[in-house]
Amino acid sequence: MAIPTETMPINIGIDEKARGEIAEGLSRFLADTYSLYLKTHNFHWNVTGPMFQTLHLMFEGQYTELATAVDLIAERIRALGFPAPATYSEFAQLSSIPETLGVPKAEDMIRELVAGQESVVRTARSIFPVVDQVNDEPTADLLTQRMQVHEKTAWMLRSLLEG
Repeated sequence: MAIPTETMPINIGIDEKARGEIAEGLSRFLADTYSLYLKTHNFHWNVTGPMFQTLHLMFEGQYTELATAVDLIAERIRALGFPAPATYSEFAQLSSIPETLGVPKAEDMIRELVAGQESVVRTARSIFPVVDQVNDEPTADLLTQRMQVHEKTAWMLRSLLEG
C-alpha cells in the first residue's frame, strides 16, 4: 500500500484505506499512461515509410496529449494524500505496457499503440469498483474522460490498418 505523505489529516469523506487503494490503482494508470507516452514519442521520432508524414504528426499529437494527462493523474494521486510514482523503475514495475525494443515497421507501431491505448483503458476500468464504492466522483470523472480519449485514439489508429 502507498504511504500517505500528508502532515495534516485529509478529511474529504474518503477514508485513508480507500484513498490508498485508489492511489495504488491510479499509480498503475499513471505508469501505463507514461509508458504509452514514451512509446508514442519513440515512434514519432523513428517512424519511416509511405505514411511517415501522417504518422509523424499523429504521434506528436498523441504524445503531447499524454504528457498533459500524466500531470493530471499524478496530481489526483497527490490530492488523495499519496506520493505519485515518478521513476522509470517504478513505472516499469507498475505498467502493463511492454517496452518496445528496436524500431518496428510503421504498421507494427500502429498495432502496438492500439494495444497500448486499450491497455490503459483496461487499467482505468479496473479502478472503478473502489472509486464507485466510496463515491470518489473526481477520480471517476478523470478516469471517464481519459477512457474516452484512449478509446477514440485506439479507434483512429485501428482505422489506419483497415482496407
